[in-house]
Amino acid sequence: MPTNIHFLISCEHGGNRIPPRYRPLFEGYEHLLHSHRGYDSGALGLAKKLAMALHSPLFAATTSRLLIDLNRSIGHPRLYSEATRNTPAAVRQEILKNYYLPYRTWVEANITDAIRSGLRVIHISSHSFTPELNGEVRNTDIGLLYDPSRHLEQELCTRWRACLAAHVPDLRVRRNYPYTGAVNGFPTYLRRRFPANAYVGIELEINQKHILKGGWRWHALRGLLAGTLNETVA
Repeated sequence: MPTNIHFLISCEHGGNRIPPRYRPLFEGYEHLLHSHRGYDSGALGLAKKLAMALHSPLFAATTSRLLIDLNRSIGHPRLYSEATRNTPAAVRQEILKNYYLPYRTWVEANITDAIRSGLRVIHISSHSFTPELNGEVRNTDIGLLYDPSRHLEQELCTRWRACLAAHVPDLRVRRNYPYTGAVNGFPTYLRRRFPANAYVGIELEINQKHILKGGWRWHALRGLLAGTLNETVA
């Protein structure tokens, strides 16, 4: 790995925990907490594997995205969920102050320090997606989300996809699917904060069908992603 690269692994939707103070808000929404709406199943395990393999810092949150979505910008209509968006402004501000801002500031500070040290940051944000949404079957195994206007992000995803295909030809890897990388997400915000030659932000999306199967295949897929990413930037 080049000596001027600083990997940073994050997981914004790593769990479905609701702090005791806010649990009454979720009466009637318990089923959502255990669905893809509540958290990204398997994303935290993948993030841990990547961080370990790449010897990189890991930033992860285990509070549910239904409390507040750490992957959305302030003012976004889905920053708060149906369980929290109609609470008094003081409650929403308290959640923002205690859960959202500390996490985002924590990650941003690490990136700032690395760039000031002359390093290029490669930020991998670990996510997973439900195999079917609103009757549509998502026909991919892995999604690599990036901003097409940022050359280094596009180049990294193109090379990573090719590397994955070389190792496992029948693995379906798509770029900017099942979402586009330039829409509102944490890397979108960070791109506005840092120049394209210093910050490379990728959202890694894994089809939850692999996580649900578990076993050695899921273990092997995590190892494959870590190994090929390292190989891609070598």
